[in-house]
Amino acid sequence: MVTMEDVARAAGVSRMTVSRAMRADGSVSEGTRSRIMKIVEKMNYVPDQMAGSLSTKRSGFVATLVPSLNNVHYAKMVQALTETIEATGLQILLGHTDYLMAREEALVESMLKRRPEAIALPFDGHSARTVKLLKQAQIPVIELWETPVKPIGYTVGFSNEQASYMMTEKLIELGYRHIAFLCETNDEWTRGAARRAGFRNAMEAAGLSSHRMIRYGTPPMSIKDGYFIGKNLKKYYADIDCLFCVSDSPAFGALRALQESGVQVPNEVGIAGFGNFEVSSYSMPSISTVTVDPTEVGRIAAELVIRLLNDETDLSREPKKFKIDISLSMRDSTQRTL
Repeated sequence: MVTMEDVARAAGVSRMTVSRAMRADGSVSEGTRSRIMKIVEKMNYVPDQMAGSLSTKRSGFVATLVPSLNNVHYAKMVQALTETIEATGLQILLGHTDYLMAREEALVESMLKRRPEAIALPFDGHSARTVKLLKQAQIPVIELWETPVKPIGYTVGFSNEQASYMMTEKLIELGYRHIAFLCETNDEWTRGAARRAGFRNAMEAAGLSSHRMIRYGTPPMSIKDGYFIGKNLKKYYADIDCLFCVSDSPAFGALRALQESGVQVPNEVGIAGFGNFEVSSYSMPSISTVTVDPTEVGRIAAELVIRLLNDETDLSREPKKFKIDISLSMRDSTQRTL
């Protein structure tokens, strides 16, 4: 492995001069810097980031966790986060929790050992130890996609419960009365539980029964899961006139299954989802859904991290909560013509 000492010898300068040249330090002339950088490129020298972090006490990366790698929302969020963060010279270190609390705890511990500048992670509830680790980390902690009652540090998100309440309220306004909510079986620590609560509260506020809960599979629900439920919908509750799904993926699966079974959507059974995935816009009929912009989540989180790491920022004046706007996209899957 080529070292900084090797570059210094080849350039006929000191190791410190090489270090300053690579940092674009003004104390090194442009001619000397240009010559050193040509040697760096020729020798394929890669700086030792760990050695640099020991001397500067800065690791140069921001830790980020996502619960799923095949969810387009998280992909768009990470892309926006990365593009904004990397413009400052920082890098993203990504971890995948798979919606498992124990895995999140292990990843948080592992990443904190590498001394990240900050950590951004979705709020799905955390283990007690994860909360303790994050509170003791003495770095900015940003919880995403929700507005928890007791945030650890900063939040960038919205109320999943309120968003679900809004959609349920709209479905009732459209004339649906026997609405069922489709979600996972073990969602107690996820945002799916908040969406269940929003559905239940809206139904009860309207004087309607909220007992039609269909719980199937593990987080995250897939198109296949929704398809199975659609094929067996009447076995759960025979009087269902609308199925509100925890996300757009099972909503699309249920839609396809109902269509194959000869059920008219939306006249016999309406379908609604959550998330505004691309599939919801192009399905036939298009699926009504709760819309949130994942790119905005990533961008705002990244900009917050940058401000928090700016030595000139007055942290006492930085707001703790950043609200992401959500809206309802009401489409053909709930527009009855009867």
